[in-house]
Amino acid sequence: MIGLVLAAGAGSRLRPYTETLPKALVPVDGDRAVLDLTLRNFAEVGLTDAAIVVGYCKEAVFERKEKLERAYGVKLHIVDNPKAERWNNVYSLWCAREVFSSESVILANSDTVHPVSVEQDLIAANERMTAEGRTPGVLLALDTVKKLADEEMKVIVDPEKGMRKITKLMDPAEASGEYIGLTLINPSAGPELADALQAVWERDPQKYYEDGYQEMVDRGHRIDVQPVGDIEWVEIDNLDDLARGKEIACRY
Repeated sequence: MIGLVLAAGAGSRLRPYTETLPKALVPVDGDRAVLDLTLRNFAEVGLTDAAIVVGYCKEAVFERKEKLERAYGVKLHIVDNPKAERWNNVYSLWCAREVFSSESVILANSDTVHPVSVEQDLIAANERMTAEGRTPGVLLALDTVKKLADEEMKVIVDPEKGMRKITKLMDPAEASGEYIGLTLINPSAGPELADALQAVWERDPQKYYEDGYQEMVDRGHRIDVQPVGDIEWVEIDNLDDLARGKEIACRY
């Protein structure tokens, strides 16, 4: 199993910080950025390799690559998204299709400050389900505690069938919880996920990779979810989120 981080976006709502840095490298705790926190989490659960999808200001990631490898003991493999500044992250994940089709990965968004318990919960759930004879293809980390509003990536779950719907465009009252930007993907689901992502970006390259998950479900594939409990986490999209991320990051 390896890590996978989507770090290609421009993060325009975080300017001036992102004028020269990708969102993944904006500091949230002293010199530490979200990418530092994510790689530390990967290392803590035993991952020794991680792929990073880069695009906007990718030179900054290349410049910091060796330092990050030394700090966390995780070998980094860079995947380039040449369309990162024009297309949305559905294409970023598709660019990593060879990674998630060849071995199990823990996918993490580059803007989610979260405790290592999320990775631990995903791995434990994957092992439990595998022992029960049903290895999940795609397993989403879900916050079922947080009060939801319009901006969140909301999910409807059927206890018997797994995820049924994932979108921001949903009445919060209908949702089972919020997808927090971490997924465990097993290679058995790799070809189907890659094909679903391609179908989405061919229709509309401004879609999210979560629309690829919806495409999979619409085609009859199962996606499972793992609740992460009552944790402190934040997706950093704007300056208010960044302030909250700094409050949380120092505790992890």
